[in-house]
Amino acid sequence: MLNNFIAAYSPDNLRYLFGGLGITILVSIASIIGSFIIGAILGVIRYVKIKYVSAIVGLIIDIIRNLPLILILFFIYFGLPNLGVKPEVIPAAILAMTIFESAMLAEIVRSGIQAVDPGQMEGARANGLTYWQGLWHIVLPQAMVKMIPAIVSQFISLVKDTSLATIILLPEMLYRSQIIYGQNTNYIIPMFLAIAVLYFIVCYALSVLARYLERRQA
Repeated sequence: MLNNFIAAYSPDNLRYLFGGLGITILVSIASIIGSFIIGAILGVIRYVKIKYVSAIVGLIIDIIRNLPLILILFFIYFGLPNLGVKPEVIPAAILAMTIFESAMLAEIVRSGIQAVDPGQMEGARANGLTYWQGLWHIVLPQAMVKMIPAIVSQFISLVKDTSLATIILLPEMLYRSQIIYGQNTNYIIPMFLAIAVLYFIVCYALSVLARYLERRQA
C-alpha cells in the first residue's frame, strides 16, 4: 500500500495534478469575480423593483436557480456551437459557472439588503441623501456584513462545483487525477486523498478569509 502512495505521488504526477489545481483556481477566481459583479447588480435590480425590468430579471434568476449546473455546462459547451459560437473549454466553464452563480448571488444580495432595517434608508433620506446614495453609502455596507457568510459559502460551493466541468473535459484536478489513476488503478485512493486535501485547503482558506472580513466589517 505504501509503495502505491510513493509511486502515485511521483514528481511528474504531482506536477500534473498541481497543474489541474491551477486550472481549478483560475476558473474559480474568474467565476467568483464575474458572478459577484453580475449577481450584485441583479440583486439590487430585484430589490429596487424597477417596473417590468425587476420582474423579468426575477424570472430569469428563478429559471437559472432551478436548473442543474451540469445542464448549463452542457448547453454552453455543446449547445452554443449549434448557434455558431464554439467556446474553448476553459471560457465555457467560466461562463457556465458565472451564469449559475450570478443567479444564486443575486438572491443572497436581495435578501441581505432586505434584512437591513428600513429605518436606515429613511434616516439617509432625512439627512439629504438621494435614494441611490442612501443605498450605496448606508444600506449596502450594512447588508454586506450580513451577506458575507452566505456569499463565501456559495463561493466554496463554486470551487467544489468546478469538478463537474470534467464532463466537458476541463483539465482541472479531478480530470487530471482520472488520467493518472487510469494508468494504474492502484493510484485511485492516493489520488482521491490528494484531491480531498487540496480542495480542503482551498475551501478552508476561503472560510478563514470570510471570518477575517466579518471581523473587519464588524
